[in-house]
Amino acid sequence: MSAPVVTAACNAPGEVAQIACNTSKAKAALPLGKMIVLGLLAGAYIGFGAYLATTVGHDASQFLGNGVGQLLFGSVFTVGLIMVVIGGSELFTGNNMFMMVGALEGTTTWRSLGKNWAVVWITNLIGALILVMIIYGAFYATGDGAGLFKGGIGAKAVAIAKGKVELTFWAALLRGILCNWLVCMAVWLALASKDVVGKIFGIFFPIMAFVAMGFEHSVANMFFIPMGIMVSDNEIILNAAAAAAAGPEAAQAALDGFKIAVADHLNWGTFFYKNLIPVSIGNIIGGGIFVGSAYWFTYVRKSKRVKAAEAAKADADK
Repeated sequence: MSAPVVTAACNAPGEVAQIACNTSKAKAALPLGKMIVLGLLAGAYIGFGAYLATTVGHDASQFLGNGVGQLLFGSVFTVGLIMVVIGGSELFTGNNMFMMVGALEGTTTWRSLGKNWAVVWITNLIGALILVMIIYGAFYATGDGAGLFKGGIGAKAVAIAKGKVELTFWAALLRGILCNWLVCMAVWLALASKDVVGKIFGIFFPIMAFVAMGFEHSVANMFFIPMGIMVSDNEIILNAAAAAAAGPEAAQAALDGFKIAVADHLNWGTFFYKNLIPVSIGNIIGGGIFVGSAYWFTYVRKSKRVKAAEAAKADADK
């Protein structure tokens, strides 16, 4: 009777690094049409997670406290990346890691890296905006336009968006680095697992952590900020957002000040230059350098001497 075959419960880090190299090659070989469709899907999937978090978390801090409210907000947001990874789609932030590993190792080219990042970033944005328009039409373009919970969800959307566009360039960039460091670690842990449940757990904790700590994810912001912009012209929602920010007993001047700040700061221009551009740069650094390059150097890179020796051995074996 032969001995049973024992297999590891997960892939070792070196094996994960090789899987990442192979994945980058497959991503580079995607036909443009498929890349576009998968990019649109990823933008929408992250948007679903973002809107779920906005819905569940809009009043959580009132009952659970700020810390636990943030924990809950981050926990439900994970649905988005779970759908991206297990369902299969092209996400800009994850590809910051994949394509960097492939380009450094030579399984893909720097030109393919640039093409993938550009196409996927644009299609993620379009996918997120499509979802924003569908949700806006479903909840905010009918009746009084306040949506569910008497404008509570819309008020949370405005507050989130306002906070994001009021960041300084460097704060947004640094939070983008921190965010994608964790997002790409979530993807890395998912690659380590050999079953769906393991992949979900691998994704859950780093994603929950980055959201709870207030880091900045470019694709999530492609939903969060446009959603806030779209609903910010509704008086019921704006009043609810002002009251939540200033407190129920706040003077009228404080409420008016919040509304003026929304009018001055929350628009399509600030969406791009105050948030999306610096956050995207930070995401590239966090995913491409702190995860992709670090693990490539540690587990994949071979010195010129080793490569020459392997080539000589291969020639001798012919």
